[in-house]
Amino acid sequence: MKMLFAAAAALAAAAGPAWSADYARRPFGAIPDGTAVEAITLTSAQGNSVTLISLGASVQALRVKGRDGRTADVALGYPDLRGYLDKPNYFGATVGRVANRIAKGRFTLDGRTYQTPVNDGPNSLHGGTKGFDKVVWQVVSVEKGPSARVTFRYVSPDGDQGYPGAVTATATYAMDDKGDLTVEYTAVTDRPTVVNISNHTYWNLAGEGSSRGALGELLTIPADEYTPVDDTLIPTGEFRKVAGTVFDFRRATPINQRVRDAKDDQIRFGRGYDHNWVVSRAPAAEPRLLARVEDPVSGRVMEILSKAPGIQFYSGNFLDGTIVGKAGKAYREGDAIVLEPQMFPDTPNHPEFGSVRLEPGQRYENRMVFRFSVAPRR
Repeated sequence: MKMLFAAAAALAAAAGPAWSADYARRPFGAIPDGTAVEAITLTSAQGNSVTLISLGASVQALRVKGRDGRTADVALGYPDLRGYLDKPNYFGATVGRVANRIAKGRFTLDGRTYQTPVNDGPNSLHGGTKGFDKVVWQVVSVEKGPSARVTFRYVSPDGDQGYPGAVTATATYAMDDKGDLTVEYTAVTDRPTVVNISNHTYWNLAGEGSSRGALGELLTIPADEYTPVDDTLIPTGEFRKVAGTVFDFRRATPINQRVRDAKDDQIRFGRGYDHNWVVSRAPAAEPRLLARVEDPVSGRVMEILSKAPGIQFYSGNFLDGTIVGKAGKAYREGDAIVLEPQMFPDTPNHPEFGSVRLEPGQRYENRMVFRFSVAPRR
């Protein structure tokens, strides 16, 4: 008997450790020039899983359990590559070089003015007409272990979308044994430039395609201030207190309660929320809570942690029913929300917001944790 146990132990050692988090890879089609797109699914021991595609280093699906033990996909997206090419909408995408808006697409660096493509009214949005979301990233590595992870890389050449310097960016997604998702963006450059990378996943904790939408979810943002915008959604430079306004989410509040009661011009400018909340005036030393979302029906909870000083909250205002998602249902206004940890919008033109400047020899980093749990029945 001892010999049998010894033999079994030897076989297990030869096979390597039995990792609790695993991955799978498959083709996801090809873009028009023939470049292949891959899909990689990371799975935790708890049954949560995330599927990433190399186009835009994007979240294509994220499946988590609810209070009843059932798993639902809580990220909007398409079932195949065609949708991402025809009507991308930044679903799940890595956005950059500079996430969010730059006024009139212009900024000045070391006395020189740079022009990036204008693709959102008079402004540049998420890096321009061909930002990081619209390119195929190289799959550098895929690993299983206590956390299953995949790392993507993209080299943005000097002058790409008008930005100076060649930038090498990486996007690493990791799902740990508990089912939490960590997203880490890094970048280095060969000459001074500006970088502000974030993730643009549309979330609906009721489940993608749910008839309930996302605006009934409870939102908490522990921020005392936000940055108001003009009628083109560019920050004015003011830091405004949330107290006594529809921007006060310091306590868990149904999103639709705030939108429905709003008489604020800020809500009119964005047709809902599309604003930056100031959790702090500068990046933190350690990740801290930026937002918490709870679906009161399914009990699913998502907490977002990051060192970033701000979080952009967008309430799905321009989902207009013309996009059909993975569940075969049309996405309507308010069917999902977006929460993006980042530096503040238009920071290159607002010194009072800090800096998104990146120098040769420096390493840009934006690490965010999406922590999932289930709330007890209220």
